[in-house]
Amino acid sequence: PQKASGAQGELLATHPHRDHGLKLRLQPCKSVTRWLPSEGAGLAAVIGATVPTGFELTAAEEVQEKLGSVSRISRDRGKIYFEVPARGLPQVHRLRSVDNLFVVVQEFKDYQFKENKEDALKDLEDLVKKLPWTDPLKVWELNNSLKKKKTKRKKHNLQSGASKEKLNEDGEEEGTDQKDAGKREDCAQNAAGVEPASGQDMEETQGVASRNGEEGEDNEQSDAKGESQAGSGSASQAGDGKTSEREVKVLKFRVTCNRAGDKHSFTSNEAARDFGGAVQEHFQWKADMTNFDVEVLLNIHNNEVVVGIALTEESLHRRNITHFGPTTLRSTLAYGMLRLCDPQPTDIIVDPMCGTGAIPIEGATEWPSCYHIAGDNNPQAVKRAANNICSLLKKNENKESSTSLGIPLDIIQWDICNLPLRTGSVDIIVTDMPFGKRIGSKKKNWDLYPACLTEMGRICTPGTGRAALLTQDKKCFAKALSRMGHIWRKGQTVWVNVGGLHAAVYLLKRTWERAEEKRSFW
Repeated sequence: PQKASGAQGELLATHPHRDHGLKLRLQPCKSVTRWLPSEGAGLAAVIGATVPTGFELTAAEEVQEKLGSVSRISRDRGKIYFEVPARGLPQVHRLRSVDNLFVVVQEFKDYQFKENKEDALKDLEDLVKKLPWTDPLKVWELNNSLKKKKTKRKKHNLQSGASKEKLNEDGEEEGTDQKDAGKREDCAQNAAGVEPASGQDMEETQGVASRNGEEGEDNEQSDAKGESQAGSGSASQAGDGKTSEREVKVLKFRVTCNRAGDKHSFTSNEAARDFGGAVQEHFQWKADMTNFDVEVLLNIHNNEVVVGIALTEESLHRRNITHFGPTTLRSTLAYGMLRLCDPQPTDIIVDPMCGTGAIPIEGATEWPSCYHIAGDNNPQAVKRAANNICSLLKKNENKESSTSLGIPLDIIQWDICNLPLRTGSVDIIVTDMPFGKRIGSKKKNWDLYPACLTEMGRICTPGTGRAALLTQDKKCFAKALSRMGHIWRKGQTVWVNVGGLHAAVYLLKRTWERAEEKRSFW
């Protein structure tokens, strides 16, 4: 018999002081059904969120600060879990550090998989009937109604003459085509419970790093769907798998399986196929490869199994950017880097290599009481960043239905090694340095990095200044930093996955050492 830990397993005990909330001992929770009442007014949910790997603690702090909920950080990197009342879903969607959201149906902390493949898959099939679907489906339905309201508001704003910015996705975030050696990532889509039609088996290498931002050996993703019809006057009818004779609505679904670990006798494709077949049989839902209503998630990490229902259709990290560059940084990662520096009101925050402006735009949105300056030596990058700022201003105008006050952000074209800023005038520097892959080269970095650190040290306030710098060229950065020990002290290092590349965010503190004064420009 499987040992279930309820909807979310162990959650941290709540504590009135958020600074100590993450240090408390784990307390076991009872079954999900105990704190998910059937009536919508008191409905609560355990939410799972995927976050940039390495920034799980940052995301947990944000959840505590904004929602008052204490998070549990998953053993499966890049995920956190927290409990909220269902009425708090709009606030959950406004979190800045999370990529994707799902409501947890049930979690198994130590699921014992059978060694025989057929037996293991049969167990997964049988699991579907035992899961408490009703309340999570109500949360999903409530989430859908919130999305519909948002869409109606958007349409109204467009009709009232607000200009529309077309989303340009031709050069999205840091690429997902890179794979680490020793890591297998399979993403395939199959029909579950029905004969696979030709073309239904497809390789989908994108989606693992960009959706989950997670690495790990033998990490697989598969999508499986089942075909049938469901009556759904409400989600509770769907939860019981009943069909209404008066009003028949076709609910479409897919099952997405994420599997990590090398001790399983089955692939993610097989798990998604069989689990999806059982979901189809249980609910009598219909399959659709792309236009699905319900996405059921089956996350398997070694012996940890989490079943959930997706609450986001596309990742929340794409919220700010409409004009993409070759290496546009995810907004969620930008937020994590800024938060590491703990910005205070009136701080001057500079991104000297801003690219398309992901970091300063995120900063100006979340820390409007600071002043943000962004710059780049590439005129095309500066133009893209300016366009992204314009899009954000238009979006703000739409929200307020009146003239927006603007955002505290300026964008400039400049040379990183010769910044037109006064010595010691900047409080915080946050930037994504060239990796030497898509932009520049590793060879050029050996000259660029020391020059950058010197100039950043000059403009940063001695004693209190700090910097969060992201790079994948760790060897070159370490060498450059060792030569700058009199100006910069290395504090925290956060290891992150950026589009399949192992990178690091270095938090640096400015020493009291005075930097060399800049010669006059004139």
